[in-house]
Amino acid sequence: MSRDRAVDALRAYAIGGVVLGHWLVTGLVLTGDGGLHQASPLTALPGLSPVTWVLQTLGLFFFTAGFGSTRSLASHRGRAGGWLARRLRRLLLPTVALLGVGAAVLLAATVTGTPDDMLSVALRLAVSPLWFLVPLVFLVAVTSPLRAAVRRWGVARIAAPAVAVVAAVDLTARLLPAGTDLPPVTVLAAWAVPYLLGVAHADGRLGGRRVAGALAAGGAAALGALLALGYPVSAVGVPGAGVSNLNPPSLLAVALAVTQVGLGLLARPTLERLLTRPLPGRAVSEVNQHAVRIYLWHQPVLVAVTALTARGGLTLPGLHTAPDSTGWVLARFGWLPLLAAVLVTVVRTGRPRASRRPGGGGVAGRSAEYASAASPVYDHRRSGPPDLQEVIAVRDSDPPSRGRADGQSR
Repeated sequence: MSRDRAVDALRAYAIGGVVLGHWLVTGLVLTGDGGLHQASPLTALPGLSPVTWVLQTLGLFFFTAGFGSTRSLASHRGRAGGWLARRLRRLLLPTVALLGVGAAVLLAATVTGTPDDMLSVALRLAVSPLWFLVPLVFLVAVTSPLRAAVRRWGVARIAAPAVAVVAAVDLTARLLPAGTDLPPVTVLAAWAVPYLLGVAHADGRLGGRRVAGALAAGGAAALGALLALGYPVSAVGVPGAGVSNLNPPSLLAVALAVTQVGLGLLARPTLERLLTRPLPGRAVSEVNQHAVRIYLWHQPVLVAVTALTARGGLTLPGLHTAPDSTGWVLARFGWLPLLAAVLVTVVRTGRPRASRRPGGGGVAGRSAEYASAASPVYDHRRSGPPDLQEVIAVRDSDPPSRGRADGQSR
């Protein structure tokens, strides 16, 4: 089964949006005693809130996860338990590695006398990306019954109860006194919607521009209606705001996810043409190969760079200063290349040795899959085992002993 290059591009965009979004809205301000406290430019610059609609791409993240899991399951020729164990291993191994390294760094920082508030901020940001494990693991585990349900009743009927749950929680939150804690049920219900769209797309149920246009237009109309009802404009949480669209995810987060999926499917021909070019194809291939590690490590990299440069005694604009002006935003853009370089180094250092061999699934081998404009399917001449960290990619190769080429796509 050939890879879907448009979905690969959407997955890369989703990961890039999450990373760039976090790096742009997470200010770490250096205090007088050498500590750090967290702030957001959205507090002082609310006019930037619409930009979060482009950078809050978790809906696409779950859409591509649903697509990849369904394609992988459809191609599996063994017990479902073996398939699930392999998928979860690819998710949990890099998570365990992150926690192990984080514990060692935290211990070393404590011994060297790092201020408590800096440790608190570092720990909170380092583990904050792990929330996605709960809904993703559950949704991956129930991919088979979800696929059967979508085939029998259609994606709209299956997604409707999830939307109703999010709407009920939103309404309850508005009726109850401010500050009342509700069970985080929308964390699963909200992200189940784009996941189900991914399941349906993998089975060919979202084909055609009419369906894509309906998703984009319907999602955009829902966004407009929700904003008119008083939902916050920002798609992410803003410190000090009473209501967040992301923590927990609200109906606006669901509408944004549906809109992004529709627009992504409409852009399908453009994305496929783009990935026939070597440079975009290589970039998308790399991001897809290391998607989970990029997601897990991007916040620890921000904390590490900020904390280590703070030890030099200088307060650097855009890195240690308060995010209260457009000048801070411009300065933060200047730091993005350094943050990206460190993240690439961390991700490449942690990848399995087999994936670094010439012709063994490295950059050249993977980019060749995208570079051929003459064929709609990938070049399957790669050798070497696939990267074990690739959890949400479409590829789900079996060991060579099962008789499949390692480059086989699901």
